[in-house]
This record gives sequence, C-alpha cells and structure tokens, in this order.
Amino acid sequence: MIEPARTPVTYAASGVDIDAGERAVERIRPLVAATRRPEVVGDLGDFGGLFALDVARYRHPVLVGSTDGVGTKAVVAREAGRYGTIGIDLVAMCVDDLVCQGAEPLFLLDYVATGAVDPERMTELVGGVAAGCAEVGAALLGGEMAEHAGVLDRDEFDLVGFAVGVVERDAVLGSDRVRSGDVLLGLPSPGLRSNGYTLARRVLLSDGRSLAEPAWDGAATTLADELLLPSVLYAPAVLAAVAAAEVHAVSHITGGGIPGNLARVVPDGLVAVVERGTWSVPPIFGEIRRRGPVADDEMVRVFNVGLGMVVVVPPSSVEDCLAALAAAGRAATVVGHVEDGREPGRAAVELVGPPLWEAP
Repeated sequence: MIEPARTPVTYAASGVDIDAGERAVERIRPLVAATRRPEVVGDLGDFGGLFALDVARYRHPVLVGSTDGVGTKAVVAREAGRYGTIGIDLVAMCVDDLVCQGAEPLFLLDYVATGAVDPERMTELVGGVAAGCAEVGAALLGGEMAEHAGVLDRDEFDLVGFAVGVVERDAVLGSDRVRSGDVLLGLPSPGLRSNGYTLARRVLLSDGRSLAEPAWDGAATTLADELLLPSVLYAPAVLAAVAAAEVHAVSHITGGGIPGNLARVVPDGLVAVVERGTWSVPPIFGEIRRRGPVADDEMVRVFNVGLGMVVVVPPSSVEDCLAALAAAGRAATVVGHVEDGREPGRAAVELVGPPLWEAP
C-alpha cells in the first residue's frame, strides 16, 4: 500500500522562524557596533565574544561579574507596546551592581527569550540595551535571541543580562571599609527602576485600570509613563566620585529596598541610620501605597521609595563626593550616617524621623 505524500514539517511551521532571527541580528548589528571598546576582538556573530583585557593598566586586576533581569516590568512593556527603554533597565540592574564594588563596567551580554522573533521589536529591545551600554561605557559583547514557541505567547518576552567589570584588588569597596561616623549620601530615583513590579501591577492594574490612565489624580503622566520610566544609570557618576574622593561602600537599592540592600555594606557592630525626609519620594510610590493599601514597612522593603543608590563616605569626603556626583549629573543629598551600638536584635539599618507619607 502506498502511503499518501505528507507535507514535510519545518521549524518555521513549528513556531521558530530562523529567517526572522537572522533579520533581527542584521538590524541590531550597527547598534552593537556603536558600543564597541578598543579591547573588543572580533565581531557580532562569533561563537563567543572576545575581550582583550589590557592588564598593563592594572597592578592587581579583579574581575567582577553580575547577572540580572528586568523582571515583570517586561509585562508592562508588552502590554503598553513600548520596548525602547527596557533595555536600559537591564543595563542598570547589572552594571550598577558592579559599581558597588568599585568596578568599571567592561562588557555586557544579553539574552532575550520570546514566543516569536519580531525583528522590529527585537531591534527596539536590543537598541535600549545598546543605549545603556553606550552611556556607561560598556561594550555589548554579544547576546542570544531564543524563540520559545508554544511555551511563551508570540509577543511575550523576558530580558536578562550578564555584565563584567574590573577593579584593582586594593580598591574593592565594601563593608570592611565602613566605619562609625561615615556619612550616607543618597542618589535619587524618579521611579521604580525594575523592582516591585509584581506588587505594583497587582495594586495598580488588577481592577481593570488602563495603562493609558493618569498615573494618579491630576497627574500629567500616564501609568505607562511612570511604570516604564527607564532606570537611572548611576555607574558613571559613582565612578567619578570614587576617582575624586574617598568612598567606603556603595549600595544599589533594588529588591529588598533600603533596609535589605544597605544592610549588605554595614559590618557587625554598626548601624546605618537613614533619616526620612531628607529626600523626595516620587508620587507613584504614594499611589501604590494608597491604592493597595500597602503598609509603610512593606513599601520600604519592596521599593526604592526614591533612593536608587546610597554612597557611604567618611565625613572628610562628603563635599568632594557631592561635588563629583553633581558634576557627573547626579546630584545627591546627605540621608544619614553610620554609628556604633548595634546590639542583638537591633537591625543593621534603621529609618528614623518623620513618615515618608502623610497620615491618611
């Protein structure tokens, strides 16, 4: 018996379009090229990215690695159809971790998983990554676009990255440098960056509210504008401060908020005292708190509430550090200090002073 001819099954018919992937790579090639540093060897399309570290520049170089993603901020970008800046968030999440140890960012690799490769959308996503890399001076050394047909919806995506930096061994910042009397300098964050979006989405959008609506009563911006506000890239300013003044430690305020992240640079026996009221809290945080309602302790534990980075310096360096940050475009304020006296049961970080929000 002769079986009837059957149409051959293809990868494209199964949901993976190799041709679309190749078109996307060609579109992002010039974006990647714009981030090139002198140390980059080879070109996009090699099996691995090559980076020739100029060891003559350093006495005892230490490489620092960091990996992160944009979390469920990707869901907001997808629902809003706005993909141009979320790549900046990815760079911020990775590179601003490196600088907490005093490292200069060298290069970044990105990974995009999606249900279907849309060359235009991929160009927007990677374009944001390239823009972020260019701002911090890191090469976009390579990446991967993975098509997960049948697992992710066609327009669904996740964006993650891996970054590498370098610092002299004797210049590594951290808790071992922090002393009683040190001063806390806070760098403002105008928005959520890439943390707390699962809670923010539940509070702000689960009742059918549209991303196109005003972010709060009387706001000139929409919810989409506020929730997709790109993360500030702090690395260049922090490195400028490190070059100009004595810096003991730096804390990137991401998931875990001020208490969870600042505690990572506070040694045993000391307490970081953060004075509420010394910085401005953007209205979007108050809107999340009000609509939840979300308790104040939970707000501070989940969100940055207006502080994206805290720099710990000795008193003698405060003015020089503030001047260097301002000259780099990131004005900071004194938000607290480090003191002796941590006893059993006392937290490494305390927030004191007036509430961040007026009582309802």
